[in-house]
Amino acid sequence: MKVFATFSPELRRNLWILASAGLCFWAGLAGLLPTLPLFIETLGATGQQIGVVMASFAIGLLVARPRLSRLADERVRKLVLMIGMAAIAIAPFLYLLATALPPLTWQWTWGDRTFVFNGVLILLMVFRAFHGLSIAAFVVAYSALVIDISPPGQRGELIGYMSLVNPIGMALGPALGGYLLVWSNFVVAFLVMGILGFVGLGFISQIQEPYRPATERSPHQAKPIFWRLLLTPRVRIPAVILMLVGLAFGTLSTFAPLFVRETGLDLNVGLIYTASAIASFGIRLLVGRASDTHGRGRFITLGLGLYTLAMGMFWQAHTAAMFLLAGFLQGCAGGTLIPMMAALMGDRARPNERGKVFGLVMVGFDLGIAMAGPLFGTFADGFSYRDSFGLAGVMTSLALLIFVTTSSQSLITSLQFSLSHGRDVYAVEQPPA
Repeated sequence: MKVFATFSPELRRNLWILASAGLCFWAGLAGLLPTLPLFIETLGATGQQIGVVMASFAIGLLVARPRLSRLADERVRKLVLMIGMAAIAIAPFLYLLATALPPLTWQWTWGDRTFVFNGVLILLMVFRAFHGLSIAAFVVAYSALVIDISPPGQRGELIGYMSLVNPIGMALGPALGGYLLVWSNFVVAFLVMGILGFVGLGFISQIQEPYRPATERSPHQAKPIFWRLLLTPRVRIPAVILMLVGLAFGTLSTFAPLFVRETGLDLNVGLIYTASAIASFGIRLLVGRASDTHGRGRFITLGLGLYTLAMGMFWQAHTAAMFLLAGFLQGCAGGTLIPMMAALMGDRARPNERGKVFGLVMVGFDLGIAMAGPLFGTFADGFSYRDSFGLAGVMTSLALLIFVTTSSQSLITSLQFSLSHGRDVYAVEQPPA
């Protein structure tokens, strides 16, 4: 981490405050993963209803991502950070509100069929969608702010270090939430997660950001259209790649417990996610700095290759050791791919469009995760959960093929960029050699 020694004391302080806010964010978000499904179950929900409530998170994320990405560019990053952290702070209290409500059910008859609606669960879906604002806002603004601060020649290294808050928070949060639930009850577990959000808001209030949006616009200058950026190859290809990867990640996060049960193994599924978090942490310490020297393309190729290998190992896993190794490889893949994609889009975007560009690319990832449950769940019903992971490997191998052949303006330049030290022709700022 020698790069921090080259920064001024004020900048180092700013980065530490930003990282502390990021740690509160991911720990507060992940701390509800082992507790919220159990909480919803206590309200009388079936397994399918639990899945619907949990999936409502993606609805809020997808709906809010475009607007919040534009806001990060048109206003200031700090405001969008505050919105994301506020969702982390408020959502746990909204969930607890459901316990104070009386039973709310009504029936609707259509023909010879009667549908029963649980108002409390519908309200929880709304609260869960509101919770989705957290990632839609915070991740885009956090990444854009880190890119604003980073010198182009050290961008990959700094993004790699600053993204460590993700695996650390994702490892600590579930452990803390699960422990609090065992030690006390849902109220205490949720309150602590909400408090983490309020602590994060305190950190964000101390952040000094360098970005300032343009205050004047020429009367003949059209306002940039968010979705039009998706038609450009510099954005479209990364978005498609992350959508395919999102299908694989969504399969892992949704069906891993069911897959392990299907195999008949006595394995704590949480250990798979722990192995993934450890690997993701370790790889981020290495690839960011290396990408500044050796280029982003080959590391994105490496990440996609590791993702395909990991999904293939899940497909063939019959022992606990193979499941854990597959989880470890998936962590290496995610820890390589996501920071490199952030650095790549930072290279390809001007300061006044970084939020929009990164937000658009991540919409692809969000869409993949949202589609994974219904699509791969239907596939598993016809075949098996094992075959769903095999299909996920097909998706990531397709992403690898697309990146290697279309990541640049031609097949030759794409091969050079993705497999060697070829120049990124779409980069706005070229890192110094």
